[in-house]
Amino acid sequence: MQLLPSGRALTAGAVAVVTLMAGGSAAGAASAPVHPATPTGTAAAAAAPDIPIANVKAHLRQLQSIATANGGNRAHGRAGYRASLDYMKAKLDAAGFTTRVQQFSASGRTGYNLTADWPGGDASQIVMAGSHLDSVASGPGINDNGSGSSAVLETALAVARSGYQPTKHLRFAWWGAEELGLVGSRYYVNSLGSAERAKISGYLNFNMIGSPNPGYFVYDDDPTIEKTFKDYFSGIGISTEIETEGDGRSDHAPFKNAGVPVGGLFSGADYRKTSAQAAKWGGTVGQPFDRCYHSSCDTTANIDDTALDRNSDAIAYAVWELSQ
Repeated sequence: MQLLPSGRALTAGAVAVVTLMAGGSAAGAASAPVHPATPTGTAAAAAAPDIPIANVKAHLRQLQSIATANGGNRAHGRAGYRASLDYMKAKLDAAGFTTRVQQFSASGRTGYNLTADWPGGDASQIVMAGSHLDSVASGPGINDNGSGSSAVLETALAVARSGYQPTKHLRFAWWGAEELGLVGSRYYVNSLGSAERAKISGYLNFNMIGSPNPGYFVYDDDPTIEKTFKDYFSGIGISTEIETEGDGRSDHAPFKNAGVPVGGLFSGADYRKTSAQAAKWGGTVGQPFDRCYHSSCDTTANIDDTALDRNSDAIAYAVWELSQ
């Protein structure tokens, strides 16, 4: 998640879109699924698959390895970012998605967005789920935002494994240069004509969903999307709160500003957990939701497995529910 504008100088000189169709290389195999975490009593919940946390964590380990091999980060314009994108793209290409890489420029460096379209569905009604893939330069960015990126990837792969044929068209996305001020997602939205933007019936954003002292926060932007996530968490007995810490600070903002319905999930950054929140969710009162936010300690050790599992399953539930 980006810093507030007052804490960061933003530069974004956008250049022409370049669509690249070549695949990258990938490493790491998916692990076996663990316990399901889906609500009971609705047909939509039964249709959505469990997202195996072991698979999501395997992606996180790959992102950690990429960061370790590339100066300790996966930041915009650095080799670790492009290697992260190539890993995601290779997985999606192998699963049958149509992938596109969009190139832009920010702060004197080249950046990239990745989109992946699942064949079929009504192209005039597009449900998008996305996350930013870049880290800050000071760390590997495993919670921020390897967690969202890996869960969105695994949800996309679950679509392919299940042979899901939604009524609406599904598109998944991974954004570059979010940490410089939502540069990649803003560039993508601005590259679309008004008619293309109007086809997006909803954009779902996932930025930090495995915080080690987690909360369960839901965006309160579009009422239908908000209710979808709340219904999921209610079905597994988890109370949620409205997300305020990151409001307008992540990649849903350019979509919202363009009139696209948006929603999403968040497990908390550097705000501190209150006693009331600890009573609902457990964890440590008075400590940040993520003490390693934007730090070198944001590694694979900085993940709460339960929060990652629940939020990953919530992503799948919303994707299935909203694309019917």
